[in-house]
Amino acid sequence: MAENNGKTYEVIILGGGPAGLTAGLYTSRARLHTLLIEGGLSGGQMTTTEMIENYPGFPEGVTGEELSRLMEEQAKRFGLEIIHQEIVEVKGDEPLKCVRTSEASYSCKSVIISTGAEYRKLGVPGEQEFTGRGVSFCATCDGAFFRDQKVIVAGGGDSALTEALFLTRFVKELTIVHRRDALRATKIYQERAFANPKIHFLWDSVVQEIKGDKVVESVLVKNVKTGEVTEQKTEGVFLFVGLEPRTHFLKGVIELDGGGYILTNENGETSVKGIFAAGDCRKKLLRQVATAVGDGATAAFAAEKYLEGSE
Repeated sequence: MAENNGKTYEVIILGGGPAGLTAGLYTSRARLHTLLIEGGLSGGQMTTTEMIENYPGFPEGVTGEELSRLMEEQAKRFGLEIIHQEIVEVKGDEPLKCVRTSEASYSCKSVIISTGAEYRKLGVPGEQEFTGRGVSFCATCDGAFFRDQKVIVAGGGDSALTEALFLTRFVKELTIVHRRDALRATKIYQERAFANPKIHFLWDSVVQEIKGDKVVESVLVKNVKTGEVTEQKTEGVFLFVGLEPRTHFLKGVIELDGGGYILTNENGETSVKGIFAAGDCRKKLLRQVATAVGDGATAAFAAEKYLEGSE
């Protein structure tokens, strides 16, 4: 395991979504020596969102890929250093913290955790086996592969409906399977989904099993009220049934809630001094790009004040 040549950063940011990139913009602009570590693409889940319509300043909307590019470009302009490595461990010892990745170890005076969240798995037979062979968690990534085909979308929140609406550009028919008898999504998404002739609904239902040979061919759907199980022919299954925070490497390091979300105060401070959290990985009411950006700015400012006080 390579060491970071004795270099100590003032701030290390874990995760390069909107919260992390905003935090990096603020700390770098404050002339704090900052390293951002991201395991995947800069922008996080934002990069796989076809169109973001509710981020201020873009009246016609903006693609997630474009907004990610602009945020990264702006942060780098002020000197933010970005590397792409998998985060393995964080040690919150004082006075220096240690971040270990799959490739090296890095020392710093403060840490901002903005690792976000990922789509929750159903945990049903066939889900893992057919991932990449008909099972997908990203309509933007895989929608074009299902041109003129019939697909299932599991979920009833904003993600499920926005992804379903995007899929209608390609698919012949789409059925939304939702465990309740009403959707949880924002009203404007509901209106668009109900008005789309390609979209149908299976209410009070859950996907029980995904079946096929080499690729997905059907799903077993169970009605949660009657217990009846039916087989639905389909060529693709898109799963949007909630989020799980990417905080597995933080157990025993800082305080988490029962769902694994990071507990913070209003300033993004965690249970360990010098460690802050921002964005979808922390316990909060609303998980949107706009709130992630606000979190990132707040955590960066709190980290700056912490460093001033520790000198």
